[in-house]
Amino acid sequence: MRKAFVILIILLTASASWGNVKIRDLTSVEGIRDNQILGYGLIVGLNGTGDKTGTQFTIQSMVNMLERMGITVDKDQVKVKNVAAVMVTAKLPPFAKPGSKIDVVVSSIGDANSLEGGTLLMTPLSGANGEVYAVAQGPISVGGMNVSAGGASATKNHPTVGMIPNGGLVEQSVSFKMNTDHFNLAFDDYNLSNVVKAKSAINAYIGAEVASIQSPTSLRVDIPEVFRESFYDFLDTVLSIQINPASQAKVVVDERTGTIVMGSDVRLSTVAVSHGNLTITISSTVEAERNLLNPEEENETQNTDIEVTEEDSNLMIVPEGVSISDLVKALNSIGVTPRDLISVLQAIKAAGALHGDLEVM
Repeated sequence: MRKAFVILIILLTASASWGNVKIRDLTSVEGIRDNQILGYGLIVGLNGTGDKTGTQFTIQSMVNMLERMGITVDKDQVKVKNVAAVMVTAKLPPFAKPGSKIDVVVSSIGDANSLEGGTLLMTPLSGANGEVYAVAQGPISVGGMNVSAGGASATKNHPTVGMIPNGGLVEQSVSFKMNTDHFNLAFDDYNLSNVVKAKSAINAYIGAEVASIQSPTSLRVDIPEVFRESFYDFLDTVLSIQINPASQAKVVVDERTGTIVMGSDVRLSTVAVSHGNLTITISSTVEAERNLLNPEEENETQNTDIEVTEEDSNLMIVPEGVSISDLVKALNSIGVTPRDLISVLQAIKAAGALHGDLEVM
């Protein structure tokens, strides 16, 4: 129990010592983003761990591929235990040019047992508009295995998903054009204080009113005339400006694991917390007694003991305005476990004494 609270206090201390953070770590430039691409392909060279005979789309894909190569086969005679149908996905980075290499992920869509040792055949990867932006091919790296023998089997990690590092070759780039007079910064989290701080820091650094707030989560930065010929230099300069971000008053709890993460800015009103546990222990013992009339026989007697233990109920007064770290110390002093702390926090929030967001995962 003490170890859990020590970890919690370390998190609180770390959050209070963030210091300055670059604007690039809090925002993204509007319009500069990854693009999702995907395709359907075949993996060959498996050691009998591919799709089963009844997987019709794998068989049909094999037949179509062979026919395009001038080989006519009867699909009823095709065996696909060394072949697996997969979906191939990848992210096309912004400003990626033809010839650039990207990582691709392959995922089985049939009933293959493992993709270990397989090779992906040339697979076009398309965007949402249907255009082909990359082509993937190569041997697959699988961080798992699935082996069986004599009716017994063993599986490690997830053998039906793998990746091909640098296995995708970009064929065309996504058309993208930046404005020459301004750009917009989109903040990752809703926090108006950070938007205001970023605006002030940019204007102070540039020495002109170039930044203006467009919404609680976005900032417009106008490009001065002297920087329009060196747009990317100016963009990097703005993104490298540092601010001291404002942290959110928030408590996040995970009831499944008992994990609790608390922001240092959470404050409490005056509240009284009571904690007590009722423990009931039932134990049974069996005693054997030898029968004096018949020494070979034994009589068994079962004794049942019931013990009820109730811990003293502790009432702790938490004064108004204390920080969340003070609350942790107070609850720790009355013997509250991390899982009990979740219920206590929910009750304090329901009583209106916790000033901050309480998010239960």
